[in-house]
Amino acid sequence: MSDILLSTGSLTFAYPERASGLFGRPVLREVVKRVDLAVPKGSVLGLVGESGSGKTTLGRLLVRLLRPTSGGIQFDGVEIGGLSEAELRPLRSRIQMIFQDPQSSLNPRLRLGVTLTRPLQIFGRLKGRRDQRDRAASLLDLVGLPTHFVDRYPHELSGGQRQRAGIARALALEPDFIVADEIVSGLDVSTQAHILLLIKELRQRLGVTMVFISHDLSVIRVLCDDVAILQHGEVVEAGPVARIFEHPQHAYTQNLLSSIPLPDVEPGWLDPARDVSIPRNQGSAA
Repeated sequence: MSDILLSTGSLTFAYPERASGLFGRPVLREVVKRVDLAVPKGSVLGLVGESGSGKTTLGRLLVRLLRPTSGGIQFDGVEIGGLSEAELRPLRSRIQMIFQDPQSSLNPRLRLGVTLTRPLQIFGRLKGRRDQRDRAASLLDLVGLPTHFVDRYPHELSGGQRQRAGIARALALEPDFIVADEIVSGLDVSTQAHILLLIKELRQRLGVTMVFISHDLSVIRVLCDDVAILQHGEVVEAGPVARIFEHPQHAYTQNLLSSIPLPDVEPGWLDPARDVSIPRNQGSAA
């Protein structure tokens, strides 16, 4: 188990629904139900399921933005499921999340240079204004954005550029584990390809471990090592991508794969040598 960075055991999350009467006790509705996962170091696990299957809730549990109702979450051998926010703080720099909508996750009142380095400031890793600007420029360059974007506000960027900025912020503290929640769902096809190529390159370059949430099975097939299929908050099937896609065992997985167009993936469609390569230091729409 030494190669497992993050794992869960019977992970469950429920929230209270409105009580039936004035003095009635609220009924708990389970959104994530007894989930067991294991994510090896350096791997990418895909989470797949229909809308409302609990993917985003599970992702937020894994980075402890939500506290589980029951069950456990182990990160690098440490049980974090029941830790308080103060107890979690030493681990926060190692666990990050890239949100689906960068328009709402980036502060519209702050220039990118400030937004990208705010985590570094909070953890005491900046040595002054010059260092702040240099670190912000370095992060922008890492995700293929022009370094002069340090002075821009989020509304001055395209959707793809904002998503790159969101990725840069998640990478600022050099985390070991990232949850990416539907990060290409709102982008056009060309921009999606650029972002996916960026994720693929960053994984190879930085060795980051990732949980990638997506409804696009073609993306999961190309980007992920393993996949977990969620239905109504439960993992109904999990395993290596090749095996699950070629020989699905659960009826829900079979229906999911057959109901969504899934053409054969062209070899090398996420190849840096193709036209979707990352535009370094150019103000492209992607």
